[in-house]
Amino acid sequence: MERLFQNKQIRDNLIVISFFFFFVNVFSQESNEYRLYKNKFPDSRKVRLNQETIITIKVIKGELKIKQEFIEEDLYLNESATYDSKNSIRFSSFFELEKIKASSFSFLKKKYREYKVENFIEKDELDQSFYDDTKILSFIYPNLTKGSKSRLQYSQIVKNPRFISTFYLGDFFPIINNKVTIIADKEVAIEFREFNIDKKRVKFSKEKKGQKILYKWELFNEDEYEFEENSPDYKKILPHIIPIIKTYKVKSKIKKVLGEVSDLYRWYYSLVKDVNKDTPSKELVTLVKNITSGKDTELEKVKAIYYWTQKNIKYIAFEYALGGFIPRESNDVFKKKYGDCKDNSSILFKMLEIAGIKGSLTWIGTRKIPYTYKEVPTPKVDNHMILSYENKGRTYFLDATGRYIKLGLPTSFIQGKEALISQGNEFKIEKVPIVAAKENAIIDSTKIKLLENNVIGSSKTSFSGYQKIDYYHNLEGKKSQSKLKEFYNKKRKKGNNKFLIDDLKEINKYHYDNDFKVNYTFKISDYYKKLGDEIYINLNLNKELSNFKVSKQRKTEIEFDYKKYYKFYTALDIPDGYKVDYLPGNVSTSDELSTLKITYQKKGNQIIYTHSIELNFLSLNLEEQKKMNEAIKKIEKNYKEIIVLKKI
Repeated sequence: MERLFQNKQIRDNLIVISFFFFFVNVFSQESNEYRLYKNKFPDSRKVRLNQETIITIKVIKGELKIKQEFIEEDLYLNESATYDSKNSIRFSSFFELEKIKASSFSFLKKKYREYKVENFIEKDELDQSFYDDTKILSFIYPNLTKGSKSRLQYSQIVKNPRFISTFYLGDFFPIINNKVTIIADKEVAIEFREFNIDKKRVKFSKEKKGQKILYKWELFNEDEYEFEENSPDYKKILPHIIPIIKTYKVKSKIKKVLGEVSDLYRWYYSLVKDVNKDTPSKELVTLVKNITSGKDTELEKVKAIYYWTQKNIKYIAFEYALGGFIPRESNDVFKKKYGDCKDNSSILFKMLEIAGIKGSLTWIGTRKIPYTYKEVPTPKVDNHMILSYENKGRTYFLDATGRYIKLGLPTSFIQGKEALISQGNEFKIEKVPIVAAKENAIIDSTKIKLLENNVIGSSKTSFSGYQKIDYYHNLEGKKSQSKLKEFYNKKRKKGNNKFLIDDLKEINKYHYDNDFKVNYTFKISDYYKKLGDEIYINLNLNKELSNFKVSKQRKTEIEFDYKKYYKFYTALDIPDGYKVDYLPGNVSTSDELSTLKITYQKKGNQIIYTHSIELNFLSLNLEEQKKMNEAIKKIEKNYKEIIVLKKI
C-alpha cells in the first residue's frame, strides 16, 4: 500500500514538472518583439513592422518605364492570425506582376524559422465596374499562429503612367515603420497631392543624385485607424499621397501626361471619339421608333428610351485592359442585352441619336471617391460613366445601370459629385445635385379606433424618390401574398410586436414616375390600457427617428445613402362616452441638419397626431452626431407621452 502511494506521488510530481516545462516552453515561444507590441497594442490583431514602397521612373528610348516594389512585414498578435493565412495581391494589364516572394516565420527555440510560400494561384476578379480586368494572385502563409510573422515582397511594371499607385501612410492596423521612395529621372516632372496628412509627423525629403531625383516620405509608429459601420470610404480616412506624372522630356521635347483636367479629358476623349461610328442596326432603329412613337416632346422621348435601357440592358461588369475605359459599340450591346456602365451609356447615346436627340458621354466618380477633378486630374478621380442630356437649361444625369430611376433623379451614389461632360474636343464640369429630403419621402396616413383592447386601423402609405426605389429592390423576390405580408409586417410595424396586417393592396408597383402606394388594414393587440373609467394610449406608433441615433462611442464620420423625409399622420376616433382628459404638448426642433416635429390636435370626435421628420444630411461628423443625438433625444421624450381618455 505504501509503495502504491509512493508511485502515485512520483506520478503526480512528474505531471506537475511536465506542466511546468510545458508552460515554460510556451512562454519561451513568445519573442521579446511579440511581447513588446502585444503590450503596446493589446486590442490589435496585427502590427505592421515594416512597410516599404519603392517607385522607379525612367525615360528609356523616349518612353516612360515605371516599376513599383513593395515590402510588407507583419507580426500577428492574437489567434486571428490563422484567418490572415490566406492572402492575395491584385494586378492587371496596367500593373504587370513581375516578381513575388512570401514567407511566414514561427518563433521556435528562441529564433524565427522561415516557411516559404510555394503555391500561388491566379484567378480573375469580377466584382469591379470600371476598369476591372483585375486578376488576383492568392496564396497561403504556412503555420501562421499568434506570435508569427509574415513577409511579402513583390514588384509590378506600370504599363500606363496615368495609373501610378497611390501610397498610404496609415491603415486599419498599427504601422511601425513606413517608408516611400520615388526615384525619378530628372527629365520627369512629378506633382504630389496629399490627403489626410499630418505634415508634422511625416518626414519628407527631396534630393538630387546625379541624373536622378529622390523623393522620400517616412512615418513612424502610426496608430491604427478606426473602421466602423457606415464609415466613409478609406480614401476619406487614411493618410495618403497621389503622385501625378505631369511631363517628361525626350531630348528637347516635352511630352505631357497629366496635371490638368484638360490632360485627363484629352486622353479620355481619345478612347471614345471613334466609338459608335457604325451604322445602327435596323432592329435598333425600329425599336427606337416604336418606343418613341406617340411621344410629343423631346423629354418624353428621352424618358421612353432611358426607361427601356434600364429595364432591358442587364448590368454586367467584365472588362480587360483599355476595354475598361472604351464603351462597346451600341449594336453589340443591343444584341447581347448586357454591358457595364460604359456600354449602357453607349447604347443610350446611340438610341438618343437615332431619335434626333443629343446626349453626352460623361465620366464621374461615385461618392466613395472624395476627390474633385481639380484636386486629382487622373483616372483615380472617377470610376463610373453615365450619359448627360440637356433640356431648357437643365442637365439630366442618366445612369442606365440603375433600376427604377425616374428621369431627373440621379442614382443616389453620384449625388453631389462632379461630372466630366464630353462636348467633342471640349468638355465641361458640372455638379450633380443632391436630392432634397422631401423628394425621398415616406408619408403614412393612418386611421385607428379602439375595440375590445385592440387597436383596429387602416393605413395609406406612399413612397417616393430613393425610399421608393429601396422598397422596389426589397420587394423583387417576394412574389406570394404571405411573403408580402411578412415583409410589410416587419417594415411598416406600428405600436408593438403584435402588429398584424390583414388586407393589403399595392398601387403603382415598380412604376418609374408615380409614387408607390400601399393600402392595408391592421390590428394591434394589447396596445392600450383601460383602468377604471380611463383609457391610456400612446399615439407614437412609429418611432422611425430613433434609428438615426448614433452611438456615443463612435469615433468616425457616418454616411447615409440619401436625405430622407417621413410624415406620420394618425387620426384616433374617440370612443363613444369618452372625452379627452390629457393631451401631450407639441414639440419641435429645427437646425441645418434636421427639422423634427410632433403635434396633437383635437378635431371633432378625433385626435389628430402628426409626426414629421426631415433629415437634411448625407453624412455626420462627430460634432454633428452629437448635435443630431440631442435633437433626437428631445423628440424621444415625447415618444413616451400618452393620451388619457376619461369616461364621461
